[in-house]
Amino acid sequence: MARKNSETGSARRGRPPAYDAETALKRATETFWRAGYSGTSLDKVAAATGMSPPSLYAVFGNKHALYLEALARYWEMSLAATREALAGDHPLDQALMLAYEAALSIYFSGKGHARGCFVVGTAVTEVAEDAAIRKSVATGLRAIDADFEARFRRAQDKGELKPDADPATLAILASATMHTIAIRARAGASRADLSAIARKAVKVICG
Repeated sequence: MARKNSETGSARRGRPPAYDAETALKRATETFWRAGYSGTSLDKVAAATGMSPPSLYAVFGNKHALYLEALARYWEMSLAATREALAGDHPLDQALMLAYEAALSIYFSGKGHARGCFVVGTAVTEVAEDAAIRKSVATGLRAIDADFEARFRRAQDKGELKPDADPATLAILASATMHTIAIRARAGASRADLSAIARKAVKVICG
């Protein structure tokens, strides 16, 4: 979601001289990631970014608009990591494990306890009441499924999967594995245990 034009007069008045849009968005994302959307006030975001609430509003809009931008950026990052892992010429099982390890690197990228997936941890609880967040989550999930399905179709063409295998169904199973390791990471499972779960799932999916 595009932020308001920083060249408008209101944005110039509200923006601190040392303002850095990317840094502010990153710090806002970290804050949402810790406490969720509903549990994070605009004052908390302001404290984390070093910007006043009026300055945040002038540049990003309200808390909802800022969160949607953080969510969009997270999707960009996570989908890019998955696509990079699946794009190479590795055998199918190795490509899937690279995708899961890339996801785990994100889930364990915070300080202290593993924070899991930003979408699972902050957006899923909001989808029932918030149409914009629901649309973002649904679109992202379709993209993950499509990326896995495309990789399975490549594998099928190369003879790595049986001719009667269903790439669309396998894609859903592969996505579900990513979701479960995200939830378990947030719940305190170790990275080693989650990698083991992923390996077992890959064995079943590729079986």
